Amino acid sequence: MGSLILPHLPSAWHVDQAILSEPDRLVVIRFGRVGDPDCLRQDDVLSKIAERVKNFAVIYLCDIDAVPEFNNMYELFDPMTIMFFYRNKQMMCDFGTGNNNKINWVLEDKQELIDITETIYKGARKGRGLVVSPKDYSTRYRY
Repeated sequence: MGSLILPHLPSAWHVDQAILSEPDRLVVIRFGRVGDPDCLRQDDVLSKIAERVKNFAVIYLCDIDAVPEFNNMYELFDPMTIMFFYRNKQMMCDFGTGNNNKINWVLEDKQELIDITETIYKGARKGRGLVVSPKDYSTRYRY
């Protein structure tokens, strides 16, 4: 249901304009496939936090099959990826996973996602390109 509420970016031009047109807010883009179960679960969480983060972040969805131009540039090989941009610059966050460019797992906890978004926004406002996540995700998968 969340994928119906959030705005979709149908082309590479729309993605570029979304990133370029926000001078003061963080741009959060969920790259993925429309029918993928992980994307649907993540879209529900994103739609629930959209109203709470609207003062400092805007959330968009982008289908990697319809807009393949960014797949190699941002290494979008996972079924679902969340990326953050601020003033036409990709924001990175150290989650403890080794991949600082994006979130490529489903975050079911609304507050965790709000905290990450807020942390990245605060770091971006201070001119930082890399911030440390409020939670360490390196021990998420225990074997």
